[in-house]
Amino acid sequence: MKIAIGAMDEKIESNVAEQAGRAPFYLIFDETGDLVEILKNPFSRGGGGAGPGVAKMLADKSVETVVIGKCGEKMIDALNGRNITFIEKEGIVQDVMQDIISSK
Repeated sequence: MKIAIGAMDEKIESNVAEQAGRAPFYLIFDETGDLVEILKNPFSRGGGGAGPGVAKMLADKSVETVVIGKCGEKMIDALNGRNITFIEKEGIVQDVMQDIISSK
């Protein structure tokens, strides 16, 4: 299982991004909490279609769960259409990932 967390920076010590479609980066973790990939979000600046674009980008990486500060309606629809679950959570990426692993 892969978990993507929207982040303000490329580091696990960064804050979870506030908006899903405009998150500057997505940090992808495996089910044990190991960071396996860092994606720079090409949809983070301007233009429309950020939510569906990000959902496709993450689906192409076999992500099953997305964690973000807030998820807009278009992003929710795009994630649901690709059978990706989402969690709205704030905090530091590494702490949020630990919380997810601890709750399983």
